[in-house]
Amino acid sequence: MNQELLEWLRPVQDPELFLSLVDLGLVYSVTKEGGAASVKMTLTSPGCPAAGYLVDEVKKRLLEYPGVETADVQIVFEPKWDPRTMASDEVKDRLGIW
Repeated sequence: MNQELLEWLRPVQDPELFLSLVDLGLVYSVTKEGGAASVKMTLTSPGCPAAGYLVDEVKKRLLEYPGVETADVQIVFEPKWDPRTMASDEVKDRLGIW
């Protein structure tokens, strides 16, 4: 996991929850090799209507990082997203998950 790129993605928010994808625990991995960045992430639900938007926003943000020339964003559903174990404590508090 590239921690610098993960932090770089923190401003990208879910358009319905207005919370960071990183803090929600939706970003599973971020890697960078040379000028190529790659993200594996999931969605809050398999039928999420914002899937295309989220992929575009993550890709756009990656391409703004110095030295990143290409960006690949892959949506995965394994492991299944569980905010009780994957979200930050702040997000759990805001969503009332405890």
